[in-house]
Amino acid sequence: SLIIDLDPQARDLEGYLFPDTYEYTSTTTREQLVETMVKRFRKVFTPELQNQARQFGWTTRQAVTFASLIEKEAKVDAERETISSVYHNRLQKGIQLACDPTVIYAALIEGKYRGKIYRSDLDRDSPYNTYKKIGMPPGPIASPGKRSLNAALSPAQTDYIYFVVDVTKNDGSHKFSVSSGDHDRAVQLLRQQERGQLP
Repeated sequence: SLIIDLDPQARDLEGYLFPDTYEYTSTTTREQLVETMVKRFRKVFTPELQNQARQFGWTTRQAVTFASLIEKEAKVDAERETISSVYHNRLQKGIQLACDPTVIYAALIEGKYRGKIYRSDLDRDSPYNTYKKIGMPPGPIASPGKRSLNAALSPAQTDYIYFVVDVTKNDGSHKFSVSSGDHDRAVQLLRQQERGQLP
């Protein structure tokens, strides 16, 4: 009921508990804290952002869902808009988003996540599995912060279709690619690093 006007489909508050620092006391109830977090979301998700979402043809739920993918993928703030561009490009091309955090989320909600992604996770028949389903998952997989909300609605202008962790850096940043060949080489480097085969 706290978000019903913005998201009539919401069955819970996933995506709407805004991540921030909050002051509370020992007498603050859980309900009060939740209400404060939702109010903060409403303040951050301004009418301007709502209008930008409408320009993409998105509901609030879709905008928050898209932003939640960025929130879970981005380890480096400066990459949020570029990650957003990859997912926008994939949506426009009608290809799977192939977002690892959605696969993890699908496993988590079924109580089957084992700490990393296995082939069986990629094959899981779930509306959240963006390796199998085309388009966005049915709802948010996390609560996006302001940077991710902004990035979702103001993506960088790129032709990138792929990204993977950049093994040449140690900060969680990604290697972005236009071609599948370049992406495959970046993935191969990651696999070699995981097996301890890189210097």
